[in-house]
Amino acid sequence: MSTVLETEEHQALRAAVAALGKRYGRDYVTSVVRDGAHPRELWNEAAKLGYLGVNLPEEYGGGGSGMAELSIVLEELGAAGSPLLMMVVSPAICGTVIARFGTETQKRQWLPGLADGSLTMAFGITEPDAGSNSHRITTTARKGGEDWLLTGRKVFVSGVDIADATLVVGRTEDARSGRLKPCLFIVPRDAPGFRRSQIDMELQAPEKQFELVLDDVRLPADALVGDEDAGLLQLFAGLNPERIMTAAFGIGMGRYALARAVEYAKTRQVWKEPIGSHQAIAHPLAQAHIELELARLMMQKAARLYDDGDDIGAGEAANMAKYAAGEACVKAVDQAVHTLGGNGLTREYGLASLITAARVARIAPVSREMILNYVSHQSLGLPKSY
Repeated sequence: MSTVLETEEHQALRAAVAALGKRYGRDYVTSVVRDGAHPRELWNEAAKLGYLGVNLPEEYGGGGSGMAELSIVLEELGAAGSPLLMMVVSPAICGTVIARFGTETQKRQWLPGLADGSLTMAFGITEPDAGSNSHRITTTARKGGEDWLLTGRKVFVSGVDIADATLVVGRTEDARSGRLKPCLFIVPRDAPGFRRSQIDMELQAPEKQFELVLDDVRLPADALVGDEDAGLLQLFAGLNPERIMTAAFGIGMGRYALARAVEYAKTRQVWKEPIGSHQAIAHPLAQAHIELELARLMMQKAARLYDDGDDIGAGEAANMAKYAAGEACVKAVDQAVHTLGGNGLTREYGLASLITAARVARIAPVSREMILNYVSHQSLGLPKSY
């Protein structure tokens, strides 16, 4: 893929991460999934090289860069066949929220560990009965003396089994209006009343999915992140990086699948020429490449706007990037499998499992339909239907 729009530093980072990813690759991820383990070796090496915390402030052990750099890391690991999904959650969402809104104590407690990979934080927002409607979140926090008492349920929370804490989106009652407003709490993994159960997923991935139950989980006052009255602002400060990183995840996966298909099409010979010489094979692969490139451009725009502090502009671009990357990823994987025919469904070639994985970029962390709603309302000014 062309990198002429990137700085020399970005190109060097891309090359270095690609080299790391190549040393691990798809076979490593497949073996980790087979063993029911976690990609700790890759996680630790990426952390040691400074890639995991590249977006976090230097004064807390990070690289002092931004989402542009972190998205490069995830994209290139994905393009090598070994993406680290927890990068979306731990340094991108949780690290960003704490760096921007956390107290000095919270920053010192969490950011160095998130940057060097020794600490991991999960993120809990989705609820069984709320789905895409964050206004229906029922996880609530009430005061219990000086402490907070947090009660509710969350689903599809990635990596809770390995996370030292979970950043949970709840709601508190506004003393003036009595209305519920969003807020974020750091919940330690061993907090009494905090239970998890693994969700049985068809998706084969190293990162497990969990349902959480919070039953009057007592948290100290300093578990609240930032200002109690700025919860919505803080929440979206984490959701924009989540969308940018999901785009990187999808683009990386699409690139991996496309590269395998191109390699196959160059060498597979049924008639006298390799099958890649036939337009019915070549043109769909070319289209997939174009759409991945376009998605990456929007991702770069979103990352730039976010790193420049334009949260509103970044919100639009991040949603568009996530949408474009999800569509491009699904199309690239589908075409790659189709190019290989029966071989595309074998374990040997490692593409079949991506058919399910590619759907993640369309569904999570927000469905493509909700992004179309966002663009309809926010970008085009059309009236809401809900």
